[in-house]
Amino acid sequence: MSDIEIRDDRPQGRLEAYAGGDVVGHIVYLKLESPRHALVPVHTVVDPAHEGQGIAGSLARELFAIARREGVPVAPLCPYVTKWAERHRDEAPTAAPELIQAAKRYATAHPERW
Repeated sequence: MSDIEIRDDRPQGRLEAYAGGDVVGHIVYLKLESPRHALVPVHTVVDPAHEGQGIAGSLARELFAIARREGVPVAPLCPYVTKWAERHRDEAPTAAPELIQAAKRYATAHPERW
């Protein structure tokens, strides 16, 4: 995994994993503004040729690290990120239920963003 580079494409709402100059995985996320700022991962994809290499976990870890640096919570809607967070409580604080509900409402109202 040492040849994987992770980049945050904030304008597109994508956290991308690169190998050899190619995108081999990504997390699509939304930026929630209300009731408070939060990052909302909605979908994780890893290229089938790169599955089983820890790429999805590295993407989830980096998303939580970005949120921690920015002082915002993560309200995961993506099933993979949700399960990853449950297994890594020390790195992934649980979002308040009302924040998860707000994230669901926002994602439903703005499907074009993801």
